[in-house]
Amino acid sequence: MPAAVTVCPHPLDTHTPRVPENLAYSLTLPAALASPAVARSAARTFLEAHGLGDVTVAAVQVIGELAACACLFTPGDSVYLSLRYRDDALRISLYDGHPRHAHRRLAAACDGRRRSVLLLLACVMHACDGEWGFGESAEPGNGTRLWAVLPRAGARAYGQAA
Repeated sequence: MPAAVTVCPHPLDTHTPRVPENLAYSLTLPAALASPAVARSAARTFLEAHGLGDVTVAAVQVIGELAACACLFTPGDSVYLSLRYRDDALRISLYDGHPRHAHRRLAAACDGRRRSVLLLLACVMHACDGEWGFGESAEPGNGTRLWAVLPRAGARAYGQAA
């Protein structure tokens, strides 16, 4: 007697459309010199796949600056990158393993150093009408969270001006 045949959908047959609202990626990268380039390359691929090619110029600049800062403050460890698209904006978070300093003056000095490293990021975010910052992070690893909210319209205009 012949075996019964069932037709189960193949996972690739249940295609989820790659639209901006479905963009949600996370990567763990080594805190190494090459990691900002890897983060930028991965981001280009993600953005193109989700129809966000118009924000690529600004997004790649922002991701590169945040990743370089995170890697600088986390020697010999790993950093964690999160990309999400919500409410017409790309939300970028990078987590590093550098804990906040308990001593007030050390914390202020460290924050000042981060701000100086992120001067180009501040300029890009200003040009894009975006927001950015950094602060203590409970997860992952109790380090520091660096974040940026990049509005699509501002990022698009930034890319056209470049």
